Amino acid sequence: MATSSLLPLVGYVRLVHIIGDSKRGIPPIIPVGRTTWLNGVKSGKYPKPVKLSKRAVAWRIEDIRQLIDSTGN
Repeated sequence: MATSSLLPLVGYVRLVHIIGDSKRGIPPIIPVGRTTWLNGVKSGKYPKPVKLSKRAVAWRIEDIRQLIDSTGN
């Protein structure tokens, strides 16, 4: 899909880049709401984040690509 081609090959992405933010002009990679995403992480539907610091988390791009490939988006 075109959205996965916008992702770098390796690295991390923050939640705002996954679900998008229309106020900042960031298009979603996976168009779900914040609560839906976090509930999906909790249930195992979406990948778990990696802690970058005490208050910052991000998701591995490889995990997001795998999610996109598995859902056919």
